[in-house]
Amino acid sequence: MSTPDSALSSRLVSPAEAVASVKSGANVFIHGAAATPTPLIQALTERRDLENVRIYHLHTAGPAPFAAPGREREFRSVSLFTGSPLRAAVAEGRADFVPIFLSDVPGLFLSGQVKLDAAFVQLSLPDRHGNCSLGTSCDAAKAAVETARLVIAEFNDRMPRTHGNNVVPLARVDACIRTSHPLHEHAVDASGEIEARIGELVANLVEDGSTLQMGIGAIPDAALSRMMHKHDLGIHTEMFSDRIVDLVAAGAITNRLKKVGVGRIVTSFINGTQRLFDFVDDNPLVNFYPCDWTNDTAIIRKNPKVVAINSAIQIDLTGQVCADSIGHRIFSGIGGQMDFIRGAALSPGGKPIIALPARAMGGKVSRIVSELTAGAGVVTTRGHCHWVVTEYGAVNLHGKTLRERGEALISIAHPDFQPGLRSDLAKLRHFPLS
Repeated sequence: MSTPDSALSSRLVSPAEAVASVKSGANVFIHGAAATPTPLIQALTERRDLENVRIYHLHTAGPAPFAAPGREREFRSVSLFTGSPLRAAVAEGRADFVPIFLSDVPGLFLSGQVKLDAAFVQLSLPDRHGNCSLGTSCDAAKAAVETARLVIAEFNDRMPRTHGNNVVPLARVDACIRTSHPLHEHAVDASGEIEARIGELVANLVEDGSTLQMGIGAIPDAALSRMMHKHDLGIHTEMFSDRIVDLVAAGAITNRLKKVGVGRIVTSFINGTQRLFDFVDDNPLVNFYPCDWTNDTAIIRKNPKVVAINSAIQIDLTGQVCADSIGHRIFSGIGGQMDFIRGAALSPGGKPIIALPARAMGGKVSRIVSELTAGAGVVTTRGHCHWVVTEYGAVNLHGKTLRERGEALISIAHPDFQPGLRSDLAKLRHFPLS
């Protein structure tokens, strides 16, 4: 009887051999974030015999040679969430972007709307039962593995084995390579005075027993670092980073009051440093699930006091939130913001929060604006927008009239921009300035 290690060894090939089965015209999914299978991407793009290969992915880490200038005839990147490696390519028309809720991405593959010929994934080594895990990113990769005609895997000795609905049987893998290298890391963002103040205001809105969802960046990190004294917090989120480890160590996170995943941190992927990867490795208290489950509002709302902490690029005086673009230029994506903003609003005692600095571009422009920049995408509608936090305060727009919303938002704008915004509001809502 063969052991999992011998069964794996018998399947190993070179990177070039692993990607040799990809044909022109193929649809290929690429695992993302810390789990980006860089050696497989490199091997694929070293080929010069391909045409019209469409590459579907969420946020990837490391180089993206498939979107390099001059490769347009061979490869077409399709971002379901755009990260820094693809922003220039999307802006210059060398790559495409799909505006889509994160909760809807797996359905593209499961429904057959996008028929995948291959899925490139990075997996943990098989256990004694011959099962592997999707490691640091389950998200849409589970659906890709289940539906792709071929599964081409990088087995990285340093990929953590994670728990949850993220198992891939070794028998499902058609071709594979073995590596041993550090995962792509995302360092903890340093917070300045503004982020610290916003973090403090956000943390003040979080009650004991709340279930948290947060993104990545200086503001979520600043908020989390100010929750060490909280009690019985829970985590149900699409992703988390290193600061959660600190809250677990402090005893602030227990997950005992949740209704879904009691006693467990629930996530779809992680992004952080080696410390975070070590924390999730073979940790049964952290469960990874596909993003169509973690981000399902029917699931989210079952937990009590869901606090969703999300960011924005701009917000207008009616409460329309742009979070995916700077004008027409795509910066990120819809992601899970709307999934959790709505889920938190439906949760008993929940608080949907949009947190952002009052100014951008070195203080030259206000992020609270009379109207969104031309081309800006509305990720969170004004009907879904509740709490908004800047360094100047926190306001709740829910149930307020358009005039009341405008006045509330102006009160937390930078003082330099308040007179102009107040004048614009008076013109828009047809009332005299006092």
